[in-house]
Amino acid sequence: MEAGLEEAFETTLDAISKIQRDVSMMLGAKAVEAEKVRNWVLNHVKEGVFQTQLDRFSTSMQFHEQQIEVIDGLAKMCNGLSRSMRIILHPDQDENQGMPPFPGGYLPEEPIR
Repeated sequence: MEAGLEEAFETTLDAISKIQRDVSMMLGAKAVEAEKVRNWVLNHVKEGVFQTQLDRFSTSMQFHEQQIEVIDGLAKMCNGLSRSMRIILHPDQDENQGMPPFPGGYLPEEPIR
């Protein structure tokens, strides 16, 4: 391997490790935020707040949808990082060899950006 290419790989791996550190910090902040939301919900979302069961269900779904969006975004970002690391660490290996890019081996309908 050329020295320039090796240096580029090293720089890329360093950048990926810094991104992963930042992701872990974001996850920690999200955990703190989720705990605050949980406490708020437990203290403020009581039986008498909702006029109908449908209102209660809608509010609950809004909380869950926000959490799912966060988890989905983080999963896509982590998949992209691990694909980049796999390409750098195993450049000879075909991208489709080895572990599937997604759990269960399915491919997403739209590409990860």
